[in-house]
Amino acid sequence: MLSTLRTIRMRTHVPRDTTSERTRSTERLIRRACLATALLVTIAVVAQPVHAAGEGQTKFRRISTQYIAALGNPGATSGSGAQLWGLWPLDPGPRGVKLNRYPSLKDAGGIAPARWKFDETDWWLEEHGLIMEQPTVPLPPGKYLVTGARKVTAVLTIHPADSHGDRRWELDQGATLYDVTHLACRSARYTPATVGGSCSPANAKQTAFPVAPGGAMPPVEGCTKQDYVVLIVIGMGVED
Repeated sequence: MLSTLRTIRMRTHVPRDTTSERTRSTERLIRRACLATALLVTIAVVAQPVHAAGEGQTKFRRISTQYIAALGNPGATSGSGAQLWGLWPLDPGPRGVKLNRYPSLKDAGGIAPARWKFDETDWWLEEHGLIMEQPTVPLPPGKYLVTGARKVTAVLTIHPADSHGDRRWELDQGATLYDVTHLACRSARYTPATVGGSCSPANAKQTAFPVAPGGAMPPVEGCTKQDYVVLIVIGMGVED
């Protein structure tokens, strides 16, 4: 999950080799920005006392940064459908594969350099056009300390599935889903638009990236797209 960098356009002739080097430099800066964001979040958590919810009944242990892919009304403080949410235990951005490297990924049998397996019937993209590994779905029940790396940190409770398989979610302290959304991180899930149809990253327009913070992910021909918001997880609940 990477931060968006501003690009300054200049009307001067730039040699092709220089342009390629600048592109590589920009990519390195993007990845460093991602790592810096995770580091700042970690530092902020370490500097805070252990968070307790509901009269001290739940304590939170600090963890390495994880990411939740969530669905819901941005203004809601609770809702249903959390059985469709997912968890990335590791930042999927640096582990992703560039769209222009998709042929190589396909030739490798769908095995990415980071050793995750690509599924051509169910795949994900992030805001810079990197093909990501799937999150773990559903998100396990429990309490998560989440933030959008802006102003709000809140406790997210994911309830066990009911008799219909539905899982409810809720945020404490009146926080909304938008409050704990990391706007710079964009993600979407792509599946075939028709049964047996083709939904390939080869059809994604690379010029549509990067996606602006808070923006919608681009459509891909032949695919049904589902946008997800991303929450940063900085702690896990531990019952007394």
